[in-house]
Amino acid sequence: MMKRWCIILSLLLSIMACNKTPSDHHAEQSPYASSTSHDNPHFDLPDIQQNGELIVLTLYGPESYFEFRGENFGLQYMIVQQYAQSIGTSIRVEVSRNQQDLVSKLLNGEGDIIAYSIHMEDSLTTLLNYVGGKEMTTFLDSLSRQRKDPSLRPKEHSAWAVRQDAPLLATSLSTWMTAHQTAFFDYTTIRVKSSGGQTYTPRRSVSSPILNAARGEISIYDNIFKQYAIQCGWDWRLMAAQAYQESTFDPQAVSHMGAMGLMQLMPGTARDVGVSQAEVFNPQSNVRGATRLINQLNTHYSFITDANERINFILAAYNAGPGHVDDARALAQKNGKNPNVWLGNVDAFVLRMSSPDFYNQSEVKHGYFRGSETYDYVNSIRTRWNEYKKKITH
Repeated sequence: MMKRWCIILSLLLSIMACNKTPSDHHAEQSPYASSTSHDNPHFDLPDIQQNGELIVLTLYGPESYFEFRGENFGLQYMIVQQYAQSIGTSIRVEVSRNQQDLVSKLLNGEGDIIAYSIHMEDSLTTLLNYVGGKEMTTFLDSLSRQRKDPSLRPKEHSAWAVRQDAPLLATSLSTWMTAHQTAFFDYTTIRVKSSGGQTYTPRRSVSSPILNAARGEISIYDNIFKQYAIQCGWDWRLMAAQAYQESTFDPQAVSHMGAMGLMQLMPGTARDVGVSQAEVFNPQSNVRGATRLINQLNTHYSFITDANERINFILAAYNAGPGHVDDARALAQKNGKNPNVWLGNVDAFVLRMSSPDFYNQSEVKHGYFRGSETYDYVNSIRTRWNEYKKKITH
């Protein structure tokens, strides 16, 4: 009797193996096979709209997504943000380290859409809907030629992606991208609106770095710098050097990233430090807000006991945000350098933070940023401060 059951069991196993579909075999071989579990909900468009949040998967990079002074930027991020508004949702960004991680998270329901131009793989067409390849390629190619920036050149045979089990989302996104392709340039142009509704585009009027050395005047705002420098324990000439670096003493300056005023406060930062939209272009209000930010950063880096050394980190964090500077510190420590010393230590890793080889390392929590700008920012302010101290002695 036992022998008969063994024979029957053997036959059943053979039949099950023969009846296994090609897709079952493909799933076993796919590196994404484990990602098809249903531990996370798989939402389609109505579910996303009801939930009120579109979860966006992306990678760090200048053309995709990055943080700057506490705010989010990136060409593809700004486009998907517009799409989310069109379907009545907010967005939440989840950053991955590579394409395989992006696809795995999407298939596992950890995100709704990959808003990054990934390479289209034939082996994934049964799992993914590729969307917007033509539209994104045309846009990035035009932008690359317009800005003469080869880093923006589109990747060949690439597109955004949505799961196959979200056909309504895929159709909605595809239709929207086709209809709005010509507006992509507009969507990715940063504009700043005042409380009165006026729109400011990037501008800056350049003035001399020293108004009158013989009279000891750096700028017409010296009294404001002297008033607020006391509140953060700085030499007023250092604050003046920073203001010149930020705006060349133009209180109406607007940067291409949307920073405003004499000390170039970002809109979100201005709100955080108590500077309203109505007063952000007022020199005194702007410097007051900058002083509060400097004091916050001074507290953040209070563990750096050398006050002069701490200035380097405060300046760097004012420019790039403390998260990015702390990432560079973590890499410096990992590589045997002193994370509390700028020159020849942390600055060397700040310079590398625009390279994927560095911003994709596990110690880095805030991803890509233009580290060369931060490096130059600190050095330029330091150099100008030294010049001011030589020429303005009081």
